Amino acid sequence: MRHTLPLAPQFYVTAPQPCPYLEGRMERKLFTALQGEGAERLNNALSKQGFRRSQNVLYRPSCADCQACYSARIRVADFVPSRSQARVLRRNARLRRRPTSPWATEEQFALFRRYLDGRHATGGMADMDIFEFAAMVEETPVRSRLVEYRDAPARRPSPRGLPDRHPR
Repeated sequence: MRHTLPLAPQFYVTAPQPCPYLEGRMERKLFTALQGEGAERLNNALSKQGFRRSQNVLYRPSCADCQACYSARIRVADFVPSRSQARVLRRNARLRRRPTSPWATEEQFALFRRYLDGRHATGGMADMDIFEFAAMVEETPVRSRLVEYRDAPARRPSPRGLPDRHPR
């Protein structure tokens, strides 16, 4: 007998577990598998409803008595940064973004490890190793891009000490 995927996604709810963001609260997640020919369409539809993706799983918070954690969609054309957001933009003006293919590197894993150790040291991903990280980044049923943010290289002065008119 040949196994076939269901026509409609099957949804599940996790057991309650400590919330990784709000101390003293419990969280639950609603999730479904992202697979098959309709994976891209399902990902697009559910992400518009607040679902997030990790590898081949789509999930969203589903906490009975809390609405503090939810995805927000902002119309870019209508966005006006607050004073604190404008300050952050100025502080990070040197950052440059570079879209790449979803291919994990040791440098990315080291940054991810620092994030986990600092923010989610007891969470479900706390013991993730580099191979699991690579699977998280690289194994995906939908077309994906990875975006890296880096400081722009400092402009080097010209050999004569004058400002360089042609940045390298």
